[in-house]
Amino acid sequence: MILAQISDLHIKPQRRLAYGVVDTAAMLEQCVAALLQLKQRPDAVIATGDLVDLGRPEEYGLLREILAPLGSLPLYLLPGNHDERGALRAAFPEHGYLRQWEPFLQYAIEDHPLRLIGLDTVIPGQGGGELCAQRLAWLDRTLAQSDRPTVVALHHPPFVTGIGHMDRVCLSGTEGLAQVLMRHPQVTRLIAGHLHRPITCSFGGTVVSVSPSPAHLVALDLSIDAPDDFVMEPPGFLLHAQTASGLVTHTAYIGDFAGPYPFRKGGRLLD
Repeated sequence: MILAQISDLHIKPQRRLAYGVVDTAAMLEQCVAALLQLKQRPDAVIATGDLVDLGRPEEYGLLREILAPLGSLPLYLLPGNHDERGALRAAFPEHGYLRQWEPFLQYAIEDHPLRLIGLDTVIPGQGGGELCAQRLAWLDRTLAQSDRPTVVALHHPPFVTGIGHMDRVCLSGTEGLAQVLMRHPQVTRLIAGHLHRPITCSFGGTVVSVSPSPAHLVALDLSIDAPDDFVMEPPGFLLHAQTASGLVTHTAYIGDFAGPYPFRKGGRLLD
């Protein structure tokens, strides 16, 4: 199975530029095109939060329009701190998994070789996230229902990055999350967004993979007082591929690049 992960799309109303600079709508369109042009098409796509910028219905309408070319490819959505649960559910009424559990937007998908669990880390009106006792108890119960290999998706990563301004809008409840994960070794990966950078960290007996954004990336400044800047590094997404060795994650970059070029000609390495 190949699971594509996109994150931090930040779609603005009327295709307005984010921060007066970033054409997030056009960049998401390029991301969708890149997904559809992959040699091995993903079996599913998950978007790990900050789907839109202000949680407005018109933003979700534009998001729906941009994602439409994915067609019948299974698509799973999670909220981030920029999202609004009610507006998200209303914009995608056919996505029944969005209503698996109230009041939080958490779900388990059983339709693929990898079991997929989505966690809601949103605190309305705040940049940071939370996994409260109620949400963690749901996760513990849901993981206990199957020992199949499982990917757990959430918006806020559960670790300190060293990027000061992002660590100030981090996730609370991480100790409880680690305890739950240690009881369920079938969780092969946590996948997250929020940080706008490709980052990997060990946590709770498993690995956390953070996806870059298909738009702007957070500046790489490992300082406690780092300014909250962004950069226009090459945008990207992640591909999580289930192999005989386990789950392998690849970072895919979006754009027009030269190549591919052959290493060999006539069976001989080019010199």
